[in-house]
Amino acid sequence: METIVWDEKFNIGVEVVDKAHEKLFRIFKKLMEGSPEEKNGRHTYKEGIKYLETYAMSHFSEEEAYMRSIRYNGYAQHKRLHDNFRDKTLVSLKRDLELSNYSETAVQRFVGIVSNWVAEHIMREDQAIVGKAGNRRNYDISAQIPLISKIVNRTMLEVFQVEANLASANYKGQNIGEGYYCHRYYDTESGLRVQFLLGVEEPLLLRGVSLLKGMQTARKEDITEELVLQIFEQLLQNVSKLFRVETEHEFGKENLLAREGFRTNFMKGYPCSLLFNTKSGYFIFSYRSRRVKKQRAESAQA
Repeated sequence: METIVWDEKFNIGVEVVDKAHEKLFRIFKKLMEGSPEEKNGRHTYKEGIKYLETYAMSHFSEEEAYMRSIRYNGYAQHKRLHDNFRDKTLVSLKRDLELSNYSETAVQRFVGIVSNWVAEHIMREDQAIVGKAGNRRNYDISAQIPLISKIVNRTMLEVFQVEANLASANYKGQNIGEGYYCHRYYDTESGLRVQFLLGVEEPLLLRGVSLLKGMQTARKEDITEELVLQIFEQLLQNVSKLFRVETEHEFGKENLLAREGFRTNFMKGYPCSLLFNTKSGYFIFSYRSRRVKKQRAESAQA
Protein backbone atom coordinates (compact mmCIF):
# COMPACT_ATOMS: atom_id res chain seq x y z
CA MET A 1 0.00 0.00 0.00
CA GLU A 2 1.32 3.41 -0.94
CA THR A 3 1.55 6.24 1.54
CA ILE A 4 1.30 9.92 0.72
CA VAL A 5 4.53 11.92 1.00
CA TRP A 6 4.91 15.44 2.31
CA ASP A 7 4.36 18.24 -0.18
CA GLU A 8 4.37 22.04 0.09
CA LYS A 9 0.68 22.02 -0.86
CA PHE A 10 -0.08 20.79 2.67
CA ASN A 11 1.14 24.05 4.22
CA ILE A 12 -1.69 26.21 5.57
CA GLY A 13 0.51 29.15 6.61
CA VAL A 14 0.45 28.56 10.38
CA GLU A 15 3.98 27.60 11.44
CA VAL A 16 3.18 25.42 14.45
CA VAL A 17 0.59 23.49 12.43
CA ASP A 18 2.72 23.14 9.29
CA LYS A 19 5.76 21.88 11.20
CA ALA A 20 3.64 19.27 12.97
CA HIS A 21 2.12 18.07 9.70
CA GLU A 22 5.53 17.73 8.09
CA LYS A 23 6.79 15.73 11.05
CA LEU A 24 3.78 13.40 10.85
CA PHE A 25 4.71 12.57 7.25
CA ARG A 26 8.32 11.90 8.28
CA ILE A 27 7.01 9.40 10.83
CA PHE A 28 4.82 7.78 8.16
CA LYS A 29 7.82 7.43 5.86
CA LYS A 30 10.00 5.88 8.55
CA LEU A 31 7.34 3.32 9.45
CA MET A 32 6.80 2.35 5.81
CA GLU A 33 10.53 1.82 5.32
CA GLY A 34 10.85 -0.51 8.31
CA SER A 35 10.86 -4.29 8.18
CA PRO A 36 9.79 -6.94 10.71
CA GLU A 37 12.83 -8.98 9.64
CA GLU A 38 15.20 -6.42 11.11
CA LYS A 39 16.44 -6.91 14.66
CA ASN A 40 13.53 -6.22 17.04
CA GLY A 41 11.51 -5.30 13.94
CA ARG A 42 8.04 -5.92 15.37
CA HIS A 43 8.91 -4.18 18.61
CA THR A 44 10.20 -1.22 16.60
CA TYR A 45 6.94 -1.12 14.64
CA LYS A 46 4.93 -1.18 17.86
CA GLU A 47 6.93 1.61 19.45
CA GLY A 48 6.88 3.64 16.23
CA ILE A 49 3.10 3.49 16.02
CA LYS A 50 2.79 4.37 19.70
CA TYR A 51 4.99 7.41 19.06
CA LEU A 52 2.91 8.33 15.98
CA GLU A 53 -0.29 8.20 18.00
CA THR A 54 1.16 10.25 20.86
CA TYR A 55 2.53 12.87 18.50
CA ALA A 56 -0.71 13.06 16.51
CA MET A 57 -2.77 13.58 19.66
CA SER A 58 -0.39 16.30 20.84
CA HIS A 59 -0.70 17.98 17.45
CA PHE A 60 -4.50 17.82 17.61
CA SER A 61 -4.38 19.58 20.98
CA GLU A 62 -2.09 22.32 19.61
CA GLU A 63 -4.26 22.76 16.54
CA GLU A 64 -7.42 22.97 18.64
CA ALA A 65 -5.79 25.54 20.90
CA TYR A 66 -4.90 27.63 17.84
CA MET A 67 -8.49 27.42 16.55
CA ARG A 68 -9.80 28.58 19.94
CA SER A 69 -7.31 31.44 19.99
CA ILE A 70 -8.64 32.84 16.71
CA ARG A 71 -12.25 31.95 17.62
CA TYR A 72 -12.62 29.76 14.54
CA ASN A 73 -16.33 29.20 13.79
CA GLY A 74 -15.79 25.62 12.63
CA TYR A 75 -14.02 24.58 15.82
CA ALA A 76 -16.72 22.25 17.19
CA GLN A 77 -17.07 20.24 13.98
CA HIS A 78 -13.30 20.13 13.49
CA LYS A 79 -12.76 18.83 17.02
CA ARG A 80 -15.40 16.13 16.44
CA LEU A 81 -13.36 14.90 13.48
CA HIS A 82 -10.25 14.71 15.68
CA ASP A 83 -12.19 12.88 18.41
CA ASN A 84 -13.73 10.42 15.94
CA PHE A 85 -10.31 9.64 14.47
CA ARG A 86 -8.87 9.07 17.94
CA ASP A 87 -11.75 7.10 19.45
CA LYS A 88 -12.91 5.06 16.44
CA THR A 89 -10.51 4.97 13.51
CA LEU A 90 -7.31 4.48 15.52
CA VAL A 91 -8.93 2.01 17.92
CA SER A 92 -10.11 -0.19 15.05
CA LEU A 93 -6.82 -0.01 13.15
CA LYS A 94 -4.77 -0.81 16.24
CA ARG A 95 -6.95 -3.86 16.89
CA ASP A 96 -5.98 -5.12 13.45
CA LEU A 97 -2.31 -4.53 14.22
CA GLU A 98 -2.52 -6.47 17.47
CA LEU A 99 -4.35 -9.40 15.85
CA SER A 100 -1.63 -9.59 13.17
CA ASN A 101 1.18 -9.23 15.74
CA TYR A 102 2.32 -6.08 13.94
CA SER A 103 3.00 -7.79 10.64
CA GLU A 104 4.59 -5.74 7.87
CA THR A 105 1.40 -5.91 5.79
CA ALA A 106 -0.79 -4.71 8.67
CA VAL A 107 1.61 -1.87 9.53
CA GLN A 108 1.77 -0.67 5.93
CA ARG A 109 -2.01 -0.83 5.68
CA PHE A 110 -2.28 1.15 8.94
CA VAL A 111 0.12 3.83 7.71
CA GLY A 112 -1.56 4.00 4.30
CA ILE A 113 -5.00 4.58 5.80
CA VAL A 114 -3.78 7.06 8.42
CA SER A 115 -1.64 9.06 5.98
CA ASN A 116 -4.57 9.29 3.55
CA TRP A 117 -6.82 10.47 6.38
CA VAL A 118 -4.29 13.11 7.46
CA ALA A 119 -3.73 14.35 3.89
CA GLU A 120 -7.46 14.64 3.24
CA HIS A 121 -8.02 16.32 6.61
CA ILE A 122 -5.31 18.90 5.92
CA MET A 123 -6.58 19.75 2.44
CA ARG A 124 -10.23 20.06 3.45
CA GLU A 125 -10.52 20.89 7.14
CA ASP A 126 -7.20 22.49 8.07
CA GLN A 127 -7.10 24.71 4.99
CA ALA A 128 -10.54 25.98 6.03
CA ILE A 129 -9.07 27.29 9.31
CA VAL A 130 -7.19 29.94 7.34
CA GLY A 131 -10.15 30.90 5.20
CA LYS A 132 -9.89 28.49 2.28
CA ALA A 133 -13.48 27.42 2.78
CA GLY A 134 -13.81 26.20 -0.79
CA ASN A 135 -11.71 23.18 0.11
CA ARG A 136 -14.04 22.00 2.86
CA ARG A 137 -16.28 19.03 2.25
CA ASN A 138 -19.77 19.99 1.20
CA TYR A 139 -21.49 16.77 2.17
CA ASP A 140 -21.65 15.80 5.82
CA ILE A 141 -22.56 12.14 6.40
CA SER A 142 -21.69 12.05 10.10
CA ALA A 143 -25.33 11.69 11.15
CA GLN A 144 -25.72 8.63 8.90
CA ILE A 145 -22.67 6.74 10.14
CA PRO A 146 -24.20 5.10 13.28
CA LEU A 147 -27.08 3.63 11.27
CA ILE A 148 -24.83 2.51 8.42
CA SER A 149 -22.41 0.93 10.89
CA LYS A 150 -25.26 -0.95 12.54
CA ILE A 151 -26.51 -2.31 9.21
CA VAL A 152 -23.01 -3.24 8.06
CA ASN A 153 -22.24 -5.03 11.33
CA ARG A 154 -25.48 -6.98 11.07
CA THR A 155 -24.60 -7.82 7.46
CA MET A 156 -21.12 -9.06 8.40
CA LEU A 157 -22.62 -11.27 11.09
CA GLU A 158 -25.18 -12.76 8.69
CA VAL A 159 -22.84 -13.31 5.74
CA PHE A 160 -19.45 -13.93 7.36
CA GLN A 161 -20.28 -14.56 11.04
CA VAL A 162 -17.86 -11.83 12.16
CA GLU A 163 -18.36 -8.41 13.71
CA ALA A 164 -17.35 -5.24 11.88
CA ASN A 165 -15.80 -2.08 13.32
CA LEU A 166 -15.56 1.25 11.54
CA ALA A 167 -11.90 1.78 10.61
CA SER A 168 -12.32 4.97 8.60
CA ALA A 169 -15.28 7.27 8.03
CA ASN A 170 -13.45 8.93 5.15
CA TYR A 171 -12.13 6.09 2.98
CA LYS A 172 -10.33 7.46 -0.10
CA GLY A 173 -9.88 4.40 -2.29
CA GLN A 174 -6.58 3.13 -0.94
CA ASN A 175 -5.77 -0.52 -1.60
CA ILE A 176 -6.92 -3.04 1.00
CA GLY A 177 -4.87 -5.88 -0.47
CA GLU A 178 -6.23 -8.66 -2.67
CA GLY A 179 -9.94 -8.00 -2.95
CA TYR A 180 -13.22 -8.46 -4.83
CA TYR A 181 -15.47 -5.59 -5.86
CA CYS A 182 -18.94 -4.91 -7.23
CA HIS A 183 -21.43 -2.13 -7.94
CA ARG A 184 -25.22 -2.07 -8.22
CA TYR A 185 -28.06 0.41 -8.73
CA TYR A 186 -31.37 0.62 -6.90
CA ASP A 187 -34.34 2.92 -7.36
CA THR A 188 -36.15 3.98 -4.21
CA GLU A 189 -39.76 4.89 -3.45
CA SER A 190 -38.71 8.50 -2.90
CA GLY A 191 -37.40 8.85 -6.45
CA LEU A 192 -33.69 8.40 -5.75
CA ARG A 193 -31.34 6.22 -7.72
CA VAL A 194 -28.77 4.78 -5.33
CA GLN A 195 -25.52 3.15 -6.37
CA PHE A 196 -23.58 0.92 -4.00
CA LEU A 197 -19.88 0.22 -4.49
CA LEU A 198 -18.60 -2.60 -2.29
CA GLY A 199 -15.23 -4.22 -1.71
CA VAL A 200 -14.33 -7.36 0.24
CA GLU A 201 -10.76 -8.29 1.14
CA GLU A 202 -9.85 -11.80 -0.01
CA PRO A 203 -9.50 -13.45 3.44
CA LEU A 204 -12.99 -12.20 4.35
CA LEU A 205 -14.43 -13.48 1.08
CA LEU A 206 -12.76 -16.85 1.67
CA ARG A 207 -14.56 -17.02 5.00
CA GLY A 208 -17.83 -16.44 3.16
CA VAL A 209 -17.00 -19.17 0.65
CA SER A 210 -16.26 -21.59 3.50
CA LEU A 211 -19.67 -20.88 5.04
CA LEU A 212 -21.50 -21.22 1.72
CA LYS A 213 -19.80 -24.50 0.84
CA GLY A 214 -19.76 -25.95 4.35
CA MET A 215 -15.97 -26.14 4.26
CA GLN A 216 -13.66 -25.78 7.22
CA THR A 217 -11.18 -23.57 5.35
CA ALA A 218 -11.61 -22.42 1.77
CA ARG A 219 -8.63 -21.73 -0.45
CA LYS A 220 -8.25 -19.22 -3.26
CA GLU A 221 -8.77 -21.93 -5.88
CA ASP A 222 -12.18 -22.67 -4.32
CA ILE A 223 -13.41 -19.18 -5.28
CA THR A 224 -15.66 -19.19 -8.34
CA GLU A 225 -17.49 -16.36 -10.07
CA GLU A 226 -20.79 -17.92 -9.03
CA LEU A 227 -19.79 -17.94 -5.36
CA VAL A 228 -18.56 -14.35 -5.53
CA LEU A 229 -21.90 -13.32 -7.04
CA GLN A 230 -23.78 -15.17 -4.30
CA ILE A 231 -21.81 -13.44 -1.55
CA PHE A 232 -22.25 -9.98 -3.06
CA GLU A 233 -25.96 -10.65 -3.59
CA GLN A 234 -26.29 -11.41 0.12
CA LEU A 235 -24.34 -8.28 1.03
CA LEU A 236 -26.42 -6.08 -1.23
CA GLN A 237 -29.71 -7.48 0.01
CA ASN A 238 -28.69 -6.47 3.52
CA VAL A 239 -27.17 -3.03 2.93
CA SER A 240 -30.01 -2.00 0.60
CA LYS A 241 -32.22 -2.03 3.71
CA LEU A 242 -30.84 1.44 4.35
CA PHE A 243 -33.28 2.62 1.69
CA ARG A 244 -36.87 1.82 0.78
CA VAL A 245 -35.99 0.05 -2.44
CA GLU A 246 -38.64 -0.05 -5.13
CA THR A 247 -36.71 -1.46 -8.09
CA GLU A 248 -33.55 -3.55 -8.14
CA HIS A 249 -31.47 -3.31 -11.28
CA GLU A 250 -30.30 -6.66 -12.64
CA PHE A 251 -27.26 -8.13 -10.94
CA GLY A 252 -24.79 -10.40 -12.71
CA LYS A 253 -21.15 -10.88 -13.59
CA GLU A 254 -21.13 -7.50 -15.37
CA ASN A 255 -21.52 -5.92 -11.91
CA LEU A 256 -18.26 -7.42 -10.68
CA LEU A 257 -15.23 -5.17 -10.88
CA ALA A 258 -11.50 -5.75 -11.02
CA ARG A 259 -9.32 -3.49 -8.87
CA GLU A 260 -8.79 -0.97 -11.67
CA GLY A 261 -12.51 -0.93 -12.47
CA PHE A 262 -13.23 -0.25 -8.81
CA ARG A 263 -10.75 2.64 -8.71
CA THR A 264 -12.18 4.16 -11.91
CA ASN A 265 -15.70 3.91 -10.53
CA PHE A 266 -14.68 5.22 -7.11
CA MET A 267 -13.02 8.30 -8.62
CA LYS A 268 -16.40 9.40 -9.99
CA GLY A 269 -17.21 10.44 -6.44
CA TYR A 270 -18.93 8.77 -3.47
CA PRO A 271 -19.91 11.23 -0.72
CA CYS A 272 -20.36 8.30 1.67
CA SER A 273 -17.36 5.98 1.68
CA LEU A 274 -16.53 3.93 4.76
CA LEU A 275 -13.93 1.30 5.58
CA PHE A 276 -14.79 -1.45 8.07
CA ASN A 277 -12.47 -3.92 9.73
CA THR A 278 -13.27 -7.47 10.82
CA LYS A 279 -11.04 -10.14 12.29
CA SER A 280 -10.94 -11.71 8.82
CA GLY A 281 -10.35 -8.64 6.66
CA TYR A 282 -11.63 -5.31 5.41
CA PHE A 283 -15.00 -4.37 3.91
CA ILE A 284 -15.53 -1.23 1.80
CA PHE A 285 -18.95 0.39 1.77
CA SER A 286 -19.62 3.32 -0.56
CA TYR A 287 -22.81 4.77 -1.93
CA ARG A 288 -24.05 7.79 -3.81
CA SER A 289 -27.51 8.88 -4.88
CA ARG A 290 -29.22 11.21 -7.31
CA ARG A 291 -32.81 12.10 -7.95
CA VAL A 292 -34.38 10.75 -11.12
CA LYS A 293 -37.76 11.33 -12.69
CA LYS A 294 -40.22 8.51 -12.12
CA GLN A 295 -40.79 7.85 -15.84
CA ARG A 296 -37.05 7.80 -16.42
CA ALA A 297 -36.56 5.15 -13.76
CA GLU A 298 -39.37 3.08 -15.28
CA SER A 299 -38.06 3.38 -18.83
CA ALA A 300 -34.66 2.15 -17.67
CA GLN A 301 -36.33 -1.13 -16.73
CA ALA A 302 -38.24 -1.52 -20.03
